[in-house]
Amino acid sequence: MTTGAGGVPGVFEAATGDGPPLSPAEAEQRSREVRAAVDGLLQIRRLTLSRGGDPRTVPADWELRRPVRAVALALESGGITPSSVDASGTRLSTGYRVTAGERPGTAVVEWLGPPGTGAAQEEAAALGACVPALARLGWEALLYKGPRGRRFLEVEPMSP
Repeated sequence: MTTGAGGVPGVFEAATGDGPPLSPAEAEQRSREVRAAVDGLLQIRRLTLSRGGDPRTVPADWELRRPVRAVALALESGGITPSSVDASGTRLSTGYRVTAGERPGTAVVEWLGPPGTGAAQEEAAALGACVPALARLGWEALLYKGPRGRRFLEVEPMSP
């Protein structure tokens, strides 16, 4: 059964990297839910695309208002692994984390993991692997170096 944010049954939420880990038994069901969500997203784009263009590469208006969800769905559907946390917020696994960007309509993608797992050493390659997954669904990602030399992606809709 699909469980969204706050544990609401029947509500799909893309994994932002700040949720609980999936058990192996949940992984197959989650994969089906992600595919269905992307199919629904593409259908919404086809029906609402007023600017013209390929629905696979032009985000819908609602995505522009909720870029964290849209970017997380693009990453998850691209087979990129989200990070996870326990109930206290302690990071349990290495993967992407999506948060709101400083500018409206943007998101930030970081590569995080538990202390001592080497996530910082993996981040350049891992974030680089996120770029094609984002581009496939109409998002452009620029790699930046932030405080303490940690890299992150700033993600925005591709220009038409």
